[in-house]
Amino acid sequence: MIQSCSAETDRNGRETAAHGTVLLPAACYDDDIAGQPLPWHWHDELEAGVVTEGTVLLSAGMEQLTLPAGDGFFLNAGVLHSARSADGTACRMHAVVFHPRLVGGSMESAFWQTYLLPLLNSPALGAVPLRRTAAWEADALRCVAEAWRAEQEERPGHEFALRGALSSLVFELYRRIPAGGSVLPKKLLNEDERLKRMLRYLQEHFAEELTLEKIAASASVSKSECLRCFQSIVRTPPLRFLMQYRLQRAAELLNDPRLKIIDAAEACGFHDMSYFAKAFRRCKGMTPGEYQKSRAAAQPPGGAEKPADFDRNPPATDGREHIGSGPV
Repeated sequence: MIQSCSAETDRNGRETAAHGTVLLPAACYDDDIAGQPLPWHWHDELEAGVVTEGTVLLSAGMEQLTLPAGDGFFLNAGVLHSARSADGTACRMHAVVFHPRLVGGSMESAFWQTYLLPLLNSPALGAVPLRRTAAWEADALRCVAEAWRAEQEERPGHEFALRGALSSLVFELYRRIPAGGSVLPKKLLNEDERLKRMLRYLQEHFAEELTLEKIAASASVSKSECLRCFQSIVRTPPLRFLMQYRLQRAAELLNDPRLKIIDAAEACGFHDMSYFAKAFRRCKGMTPGEYQKSRAAAQPPGGAEKPADFDRNPPATDGREHIGSGPV
């Protein structure tokens, strides 16, 4: 079940690509964060991960978590997030993305009503750092590692091992829900929804001539509110974010060695090849041609991706998962 992740979204900017299968709604990933940063996205599934190399900078909503190797995280459903290398060096993590029904069963079950529903509705557990030095968090990290290992080995009964490990993780998190619960301010909820609408608009129209006015209008806000919203959560102005997204999409297209560089550039809104080459080099540290050759060299005979890549950044086709990338 360790697999590549697509980037399909619906008209609300929510990821539609399935993690796992209908029979087993969970998937595990070995993410090369330095080579392919995870852009801003959100999904209905829960996600947990462990950093295996380097240091990950995980952004979730207005929070930023710096996670060195050995530490990890939990992300609740619907949380906007992104991940990149904290210092630009080699960086990897093992992640498990799973639908709540894998451990909760039907919505009428005691598992769902008693444990899953309070967890899903807890703003305090939107993005949780898991530090290996804290006792309960170390236990949670072991649950994530056991789940990932179960899917990697795929021994008979691995489905039970996966569900058991994730059930233990959910219970550990459930026990940390603050007494009496907590409620996010309405202002923050509105801001989150506005940002999702603007991200969706950018993804649907990224190849067009876009302005700050158009981006702001997509969420029915002023230009100043648009700037503030991006700055407070994404920490990048919207037009720079658009540039980053275009370059990331161009890089995804250049994974195909048969595609002409000029076609990739124009498909992503670049009509000045000199400007595209300079911007791409600033972003990726190499020219578009060098990048395309390096990706072709990483593919086995026949052009298929190496199974060990387990890449979560294939060419995006819509808007739920991948929006934006690391700094230009």
